[in-house]
Amino acid sequence: MKAVVVFRIDRRSGVATYLQIVRQVEQALRMGALEEGDRLPTAAQVAADTKVNPNTTLKAYRELERQGLAEVRQGAGTFITRSLAPAQAGADSPLRTSLAAWLNEARAQGLSGQEVDALFRSAHAAVFPPEAEGG
Repeated sequence: MKAVVVFRIDRRSGVATYLQIVRQVEQALRMGALEEGDRLPTAAQVAADTKVNPNTTLKAYRELERQGLAEVRQGAGTFITRSLAPAQAGADSPLRTSLAAWLNEARAQGLSGQEVDALFRSAHAAVFPPEAEGG
């Protein structure tokens, strides 16, 4: 059986505990330590291991579910539903293809690289607000 993810909580980081859990799952997905179908530890297990409230873990798991990375199966646990491994960002991935098309459209409309970067950063900040990123 595959080793389960072990959460490390840094109480001095200034990052909300539930976001630390979310980010650690995302990182494990990027690194291939977690894969589609893997079961996450229960909220009670995480609470016992990290000394956090089980509701904090449940909030993190709800966020992972909202992102489409995990799903709760009643009575069975929380399971990973997709990977974030680098293969997902390969040259033929739908996201990369869409991004390349968007960049080509921006260039065709006369935007400079600097303007495209500013537009991307603005759109990125709207979807991933800094306060959500920083806790």
